[in-house]
Amino acid sequence: MSLPEITLRFESGTLLLDGVDRAFAAPPAFRWDERVNRWRAQADAYRHIVKDLIRREIAFTDEARGYHKFDFRAKLLVEARPYQEQAIAEWKRRERCGVVILPTGAGKSLVAQIAIEQVGRSALIVVPTIDLMNQWYDLLLSSFQAEVGLIGGGYFEVGALTVTTYASAFRFMERLGNQFGLIIFDECHHLPSSIYRYAAEMAIAPFRLGLTATPERADGEDQLLEELIGPIVYRREAQEFAGEYLADYSIVRVHVELSREERELYESERAIFRRFLNDKGISLSSLRGWQMFIVASARSEDGRRAMMAYRASKRIALGTDAKLRVLADLLTRHKRDRTLIFTAENEMVYRISQKFLIPAITHQTGVKERRQWLEAFNKGDVLALATSKVLNEGVNIPEAAVAIVLSGSGSSREHIQRLGRILRKQPDKEATLYEVITRDTTEEHISKRRSEGGQFREIRYESEDAGLFE
Repeated sequence: MSLPEITLRFESGTLLLDGVDRAFAAPPAFRWDERVNRWRAQADAYRHIVKDLIRREIAFTDEARGYHKFDFRAKLLVEARPYQEQAIAEWKRRERCGVVILPTGAGKSLVAQIAIEQVGRSALIVVPTIDLMNQWYDLLLSSFQAEVGLIGGGYFEVGALTVTTYASAFRFMERLGNQFGLIIFDECHHLPSSIYRYAAEMAIAPFRLGLTATPERADGEDQLLEELIGPIVYRREAQEFAGEYLADYSIVRVHVELSREERELYESERAIFRRFLNDKGISLSSLRGWQMFIVASARSEDGRRAMMAYRASKRIALGTDAKLRVLADLLTRHKRDRTLIFTAENEMVYRISQKFLIPAITHQTGVKERRQWLEAFNKGDVLALATSKVLNEGVNIPEAAVAIVLSGSGSSREHIQRLGRILRKQPDKEATLYEVITRDTTEEHISKRRSEGGQFREIRYESEDAGLFE
């Protein structure tokens, strides 16, 4: 009795088995789909399904695979650093599936280029922003003699190497999920979000590489990276490379005081906020507590007043005039250095821009204007930029040497990203990150939380009182 002719094929981000009925012992990833009377599995199970069928010596026709082999030879023979070679070796040891964690400026893109060359399959690089997509496009064109495609920003071109954004990958992977043998997720901490993860689940790519400096997520969903890409195969922190592969750097905390008027208003607003929490029995020691406060604040006039009080006290702590006085002194101290000024709110960015005549870059800044300011900054025509969050990642500003964090969130990832903006190694460069904190406010707790990341645990912080600048 001859065995049935089995065909594995790709359909709308899933895999189907044709030629067998429900009695067939399908690989574990499959589930019987009553709608079409077929075994169906997620596309990302392709690798395991093929290995299972081969192991069991079950003959099958693979019509799912739509990617091709290529001889990607690098145009420029760039010598990899020892840690980059080790990262690739560990990735290969895990069957070319896994996450590599390296600090900003340490050369994650070269790790990706080596992976592309060694795998030799159609490859997709997924990035979080259009700017980063364009950077990768230019990099691949200059690195390989191959057709490079773009999906996103008005383009839909699939090449042997293709660059896209997370948003576009999610949108089109249902159609293109079988076209790539290798997927590289740059800044892969974005992947576990509620919709972006489908870009990984609807792709058959048997080889996967995740790149990031900061995998941890506040929602704990970074644990999904192993399921979507593979395990963490290699990790190094910024302090391990400082002075050798990255610029030497120091982190300085500068404390400022609220004025008497600001202090009175701050304590008054905080009292209203705390009283509401106590009345409702809400503790903010967890994310759930904060969610409970948001819900409770929308249900009564007292709740809305408590939310207003919270925002007012935060605005006072983060935007005190004392911070602007320190900023003026720091800009004078570093008047010849390329300086980035980070804040938590766009309102403060525009305030700084107007007061110090410094270009502002926010999410409202147009693409062309943003590119012009970044080019002027890299050339030295502009020595300082003020921004909120849009320069945290995905920009190439190697000349930046000083970062002044006037305010930010409690996210260690954000803090690491801001530090990473100034760590590109340049001759005689010594990078400095200043963290300006309002004393005896909740900002001290925020500063402590964001400094708990791996790249900060072994750093001895310097402290300077604001008075030293006067």
